[in-house]
Amino acid sequence: MTRPTHPALGLVIPVHNEEAVLPSLLKELRDLNLRVPLTFLFVDDGSTDGTLSILEEACRRDARIACLSFSRNFGHQTAVSAGLQHVPGDLVAVLDADLQDPPTLLATFIEQWRKGYDVVYGIRANRKEHWLLRIAYKSFYWLLSKVANIDIPRDAGDFALMDRRVVSVINAMPEHNRFVRGLRGWTGFKQCGIPYERQARHAGKPSYNVRRLSRLALDGLLSFSAVPLRISSWTGTGAALIGFVYLIYILIAYTAGQTLPPGWASLIVIVLFLGGIQLIVLGIMGEYLSRIFDEVKRRPHYVTERAIGWLAKGEAA
Repeated sequence: MTRPTHPALGLVIPVHNEEAVLPSLLKELRDLNLRVPLTFLFVDDGSTDGTLSILEEACRRDARIACLSFSRNFGHQTAVSAGLQHVPGDLVAVLDADLQDPPTLLATFIEQWRKGYDVVYGIRANRKEHWLLRIAYKSFYWLLSKVANIDIPRDAGDFALMDRRVVSVINAMPEHNRFVRGLRGWTGFKQCGIPYERQARHAGKPSYNVRRLSRLALDGLLSFSAVPLRISSWTGTGAALIGFVYLIYILIAYTAGQTLPPGWASLIVIVLFLGGIQLIVLGIMGEYLSRIFDEVKRRPHYVTERAIGWLAKGEAA
């Protein structure tokens, strides 16, 4: 496939309460020299601080910048998906606003794209988060690599550059509970990873808390694997076998004339064991069922409150 000699790059930047870091980010973006035409689309995910005001001023000063503002907080993955739907360009990149991922690395991404790769993603090395969080990330990616039915690279976040045809495939996917890096891997195409040292957050506080990270991890695990449901079946089968073996033991002991203990403790243990397994199985089924419920309602993924900059003029792809 022939690729454009001078491709245009659209950069999607989801933001939520990033008032503290935006001035530094905007300066870095203004100084960014990638030798390709650049367009910036900020997606304001229901910020409650001065984020939107800063972006309005940035749109007035720079015709390359636009902002899509949600009516409320719909979530980071939804913001990324909305940006992919609206941003123009032969190439599209996703960048978080916290400056943990260096925008200058996009030059290396473009070089790899010119070599024939359709997706070039960053592989996070030497994370600066708390050690407990680093262990949680490592455990999640290890588990995801074991249960997912597609190849999802470890320690690869949303920071990536994609060819327009990859973005078109992702935009055609209708699901609500989105795990963009998984959808990116599902598309196939030719992909490669670039390791980089992820810096500490430049300023402000992260929007992702433990609850949101856990939700994202569940979306990743349940959207690309049916293994949890199979584990439920295996666990139930194992519990049934244990109960059957215990029944055989009781029958043999009774036939041999042994005096059996009153059995209160063993009975309680068995009841609690089986009851716990049943609740776990119901919980896993409930997670899948809740996602089906979200899909069949067919609500829009987000609600737009405002479009600013070139997006308001109808210049989006």
